[in-house]
Amino acid sequence: MVVQQEPAPLTRHLRIHQDRGFTVLEFRGEIDIAAATEILPSLDRVTGRPGARIVIDLRQIEFFDCSGLRLLYRARQRVLDRDGRLHLVCTHPLTLRILRVTGLNRLLPPQATLDAALGQPEATSGTL
Repeated sequence: MVVQQEPAPLTRHLRIHQDRGFTVLEFRGEIDIAAATEILPSLDRVTGRPGARIVIDLRQIEFFDCSGLRLLYRARQRVLDRDGRLHLVCTHPLTLRILRVTGLNRLLPPQATLDAALGQPEATSGTL
């Protein structure tokens, strides 16, 4: 039986919970420079663990700019440097477009559902 914890309300832009051995970071609302500043300490704490298994879930976002992209790049690098796994969930059409235009979708292929991301067998470590 899989037990899910209720998301911890760390900030209005971030909820963190555990699911199937992964730490799930749910970004919420408008992810701009102010939100990124709020999210960064928790992101660094979670991605700084050796062998961390992380999913970043962007399904609850309304806006995503370059500050959000920097968070994703940072999380990816920190997790891969520590032999961890990082997966991404994203369904927002404009955010998916930003990921495609920047090439981040090749480094961190977005999944449409949390179940799909949690079922990914390997770390995402593509190259540009």
